[in-house]
Amino acid sequence: MRQVNILTLSKALQHLRGHTLSSFECYLSANKLSLPYHKGLNPPVWELGHIAWFQEYWIARNLQRTHGLASDLSQPRNASLLHEADAWFDSAKVAHSTRWDLKLLTHPKCIQYAQESLAQTLELLHNETDHSPALYFYWLVLQHEAMHLEASAYMAQSLRMPFKAVWRQEDEIAENSQSTALNLKQQSVEYRTARVPSQIWKLGSRDFSSNSSQEEIPFCFDNELIAKTCSIQDFEISLQPVNWAQYINFVIDAGYRLPNYIRKTGSDFEVEVFGNWQPLNKDAPAVHLSWTDAQAYCAWAKCRLPTEAEWDCAAKTLTDFKWGQVWEWTQDTFEPYEGFATHPYTEYSEPWFGTHKVLRGASQFTHAVLRDVNYRNFFTPERDDIYSGFRTCAL
Repeated sequence: MRQVNILTLSKALQHLRGHTLSSFECYLSANKLSLPYHKGLNPPVWELGHIAWFQEYWIARNLQRTHGLASDLSQPRNASLLHEADAWFDSAKVAHSTRWDLKLLTHPKCIQYAQESLAQTLELLHNETDHSPALYFYWLVLQHEAMHLEASAYMAQSLRMPFKAVWRQEDEIAENSQSTALNLKQQSVEYRTARVPSQIWKLGSRDFSSNSSQEEIPFCFDNELIAKTCSIQDFEISLQPVNWAQYINFVIDAGYRLPNYIRKTGSDFEVEVFGNWQPLNKDAPAVHLSWTDAQAYCAWAKCRLPTEAEWDCAAKTLTDFKWGQVWEWTQDTFEPYEGFATHPYTEYSEPWFGTHKVLRGASQFTHAVLRDVNYRNFFTPERDDIYSGFRTCAL
């Protein structure tokens, strides 16, 4: 989705909004539109309204969009479809803890707002050209909605409510991830590693300031730029994330706590998925683990997390490197590459430098439009509600 034309963007925006509304319907059906305050959640009506607001803010209301990354953010914008939209849904100005106190739209009117904002966007997109700098903003709102779609899944998991992720990646591994349980004593999937030689590695995406024409430059987030040159020493890395068999062996041997959504039943274990307990497939990647959990495992197993550069190099050079089942913690703190310049959505990266850890890859609940090997995810190290796991490197 990083080098696309207007037709592809239009279809993707429509499909994604359909998934968003389907997700919202799950909350409505489960009677979960009114939630008690929780730091890892948002009121579902606020979530949907914010997605619609973000889209019109950067598209229909953005009179500078034809300038792309050169947009002047100090210039005025068009009015919103809703008089109160900025006061309700601007996440940079509406503190998280106050979102439960807002007198928001009814859910039918919020759905209507989401539909009207999409109609505006599609009409304007139809009048763009395939290589217009304005397409950056259509790509941005698409990526933003995909992030919130994944959040709707881990919010539902936190609430232990029935939920159907219609966009979930249904590859062979995903389909097998909730299959019948395997006993810890049974033969597990072969755990393989590979050695990567010392080399100079370029980390990140291409620089927008290069002399390449606009047609040749993919869309990128600002934190992926400017490409960073790293010196990597030879290292040995696992070709797949740590699985449940490995992680539970650590829990038992080290006396570490079981992760959320896992329980022991007699001689075996079960996993809770959207409120439903089922046998744990111990060959599936361990998930809902924090950076702190990953570090504890590594200390026990006498290994370490890969650096971001090592993960990136292995993902792009090793043919058997499997990623895309869980977001994978790396050693690194989320920082800008040298020469970083913020993009128009100034709140996306810069406020979180130095406090978050980098995750790479994708999870089974990451929408296809967001999946890209260069994407840098970032969360605080204690977060374990997200679909996060890890792989290891030898010491």
